[in-house]
Amino acid sequence: MSLYHAPTRPQPHMWARLWHLFAPPPPAEDPFATLNLQVRLGVVANLLLRIENDERMFARGQRFIATKDAYDALLGDACRAAGVPPARSRTDDERLRVELELAARGWSW
Repeated sequence: MSLYHAPTRPQPHMWARLWHLFAPPPPAEDPFATLNLQVRLGVVANLLLRIENDERMFARGQRFIATKDAYDALLGDACRAAGVPPARSRTDDERLRVELELAARGWSW
């Protein structure tokens, strides 16, 4: 038996418990980023309605497809910002489900 005891190393689980004391705080979310996203969703949604209702618009089908793709991309961004599971497909049913989930969390556009 020796009188000398080797110093013990800190165990990895100790670092995990102490990490929250020294870790930087999570970045604060910018409320204006959410507002900007909601405004852009509203603008693109209104553009979709205008394209649907204008019978004489040039290249109406192409504009509608491009605008719907932009709307789907913005919905995906909104889902990530709000913590909603994104749409699994680009069907009208999935789009409606995502819109209802966002509305339930207080989003409006």
